[in-house]
Amino acid sequence: MIISVASGKGGTGKTTIAVNMALSIDGGVQFLDCDAEEPNAHIFLKPVIKQSKKVFIPVPEIDEKKCTYCGRCRQVCAYNAIAVIKGTGGKRGSILVFSNLCHGCGSCSYFCPEGAIKEVNKEIGEVEIGSSTALTTSTVGFMQFIHGRLNIGEAMAPPVIRQIKKYINPTRTVIIDAPPGTSCPVVEAIKGSDFCVLVTEPTPFGLNDLVLAVEVLRKLAVPFGVVINRSDLGNKKTDEYCESENIPILMRLPFKKEIAMAYSKGEPIVKVFPEYRKDFRQLFDAIKEKKGSL
Repeated sequence: MIISVASGKGGTGKTTIAVNMALSIDGGVQFLDCDAEEPNAHIFLKPVIKQSKKVFIPVPEIDEKKCTYCGRCRQVCAYNAIAVIKGTGGKRGSILVFSNLCHGCGSCSYFCPEGAIKEVNKEIGEVEIGSSTALTTSTVGFMQFIHGRLNIGEAMAPPVIRQIKKYINPTRTVIIDAPPGTSCPVVEAIKGSDFCVLVTEPTPFGLNDLVLAVEVLRKLAVPFGVVINRSDLGNKKTDEYCESENIPILMRLPFKKEIAMAYSKGEPIVKVFPEYRKDFRQLFDAIKEKKGSL
């Protein structure tokens, strides 16, 4: 089963829930940190990285000796990654490629009537593969670990996320730590999941972004439930919303100063408070029950 853990906004405790649930499942777990812009699950799981692979996307390279500056490439580029300036007064034109906007779709090279465009690989990040033995006990053992990291200055996280997800092992329970928010990287991380856990907090901002995340999940047709972090703070409007929308609340995690301190040290909750292991195990069991009832 593939379980993604997401949130409408950053700072709700998404990685906390993903990591501690992964550490509370009986063996056979694969953890994918798809928050390529700011991966931090490794801080808690402390994996041993055994392999690293660069991630590339194809971007256009223009042969201006062949280019007639007809503008066809600019017309077919849905992302405005190409600008064409036609020459005047006998002067040659020019063409600009904004590689940070390029999605690597290949349309420009395909439709160029002069064959003046070829694609070259541009490195945008890397994927690291390893394993974690964090909290190895009789019930928690070897964990496969994969995460990606977008290069500084790059804006295209989805290609890195796609490379991470190529390593999904269907024989294991897969936990995907998705990026925060509701943008393209989130959709790329969540799609194909069997179930999604939406982590929120009982505040006006938390509720606003939860509503946005729910809309995304419904568009993707991925079943989901909610975990309310710091549940004893804020107000009851999140509960009221979930009840009105028939959204199951799978778990409530109270605010504790000790949990926040452990987080700041890179220590999982279930290490500092072993009694919470059963709560995260119950969360996993609730997910299986909800998925099985669909």
